[in-house]
Amino acid sequence: MTQEEKRAATEPRVEFDDSGRSTGIERTEDANNGGRTTPFDPNRIEVQPRNTTISLLLQRLRRGALDLAPDFQRQAGIWSETNQSRLIESILLRIALPTIYAAENEDESWAVIDGVQRLTAITRFVDPTAIDAEPLRLSHMEYLAEYDGCTFEDLPGRLQTRILETELVILLIRRGTPEEAKFNIFARINTSGLPLSRQELRHALIPGQARDLLAELAVSDDFLEATAHSVSPDRMAGREMCLRFLAFTLTPPYQYVTQNFDDFLRAAMHRINKLPEQELDNLRTAFRYAMIASELVFGPHAFRKQFRDRARRFPVNKALFEVQAVTLSGLSPDEIVTLGHQQDAVSSKFKELMDDPAFYDSISSGTGSAATVAYRFQSLKDLFQEVLDA
Repeated sequence: MTQEEKRAATEPRVEFDDSGRSTGIERTEDANNGGRTTPFDPNRIEVQPRNTTISLLLQRLRRGALDLAPDFQRQAGIWSETNQSRLIESILLRIALPTIYAAENEDESWAVIDGVQRLTAITRFVDPTAIDAEPLRLSHMEYLAEYDGCTFEDLPGRLQTRILETELVILLIRRGTPEEAKFNIFARINTSGLPLSRQELRHALIPGQARDLLAELAVSDDFLEATAHSVSPDRMAGREMCLRFLAFTLTPPYQYVTQNFDDFLRAAMHRINKLPEQELDNLRTAFRYAMIASELVFGPHAFRKQFRDRARRFPVNKALFEVQAVTLSGLSPDEIVTLGHQQDAVSSKFKELMDDPAFYDSISSGTGSAATVAYRFQSLKDLFQEVLDA
């Protein structure tokens, strides 16, 4: 193999957003991420088609029984005013809209997984106060140009009624269906051209304070500075990184025994949803400490692969993020300062660690297996201890 071929072989793949731009995150493979080691009991899976009117859906939304999760939408995919207006025009022309997919929560509320943009556009036009949005004023209509510039209130009464009585088809996964099955089913849905990321699915299907905490941490100055502002908010990659840190903070790596990393992250979100405010504050403090420590110890190469013969900076690696941040969060301030003063030594030893095939694999493929998790955490812990003991 030539030097160029070797260089290409170690070139990290990156994740992309809807528009084809790099998210700044290296694409890795988690063992059994979203897969199952045992089959589902088909008798416990219930998917039910529902026909309901726009008026009834808006009533659900006003009561808090319909979760549109507005920040779940990818920034690059938000519909333009023209696209939203054309949707309203389709309704006025009695053109059937695509099926909407939703999951029923334990309180019988519905979490919309596919169709958020359609329902958001409809709500913006009919009742924008329900989602605290600016009213939609129709524009660039193709067949009903006479209504350009109109709001819902400007339409003739018969057209208002036509919109409110329009029936939409909802494919609803009932609340008795196992959560793992819900994720498996929605992972197969691809009505908009690009499957949802695992974190987008977690965000949509697991409402609660975990959702808010992850959103807060992913836009915090500490996270942005530690990652050199290189992580795109699209596809919720940053939120998944924050979730990985919180998950291994709540469940230490040596207690990680599952072979399904997706199950582990979902369980962490459910656990965070039940924490009192003081424990949430403790997590915020630990996260901030870890971000500051990572930047101090690894500098601009924090959470990125380093090689002795490569000078350029690599994209952020999610497995490195969790192992560096969690391990550093367990060290004392004095130890962090010492490692910061020995940054060159840390970098040199880390480049040597990257030459270890087992460690490289543990942050590149099968990153969610218990064996690889244990190996990467122990390896980095040993590296820090060697520097501290020197």
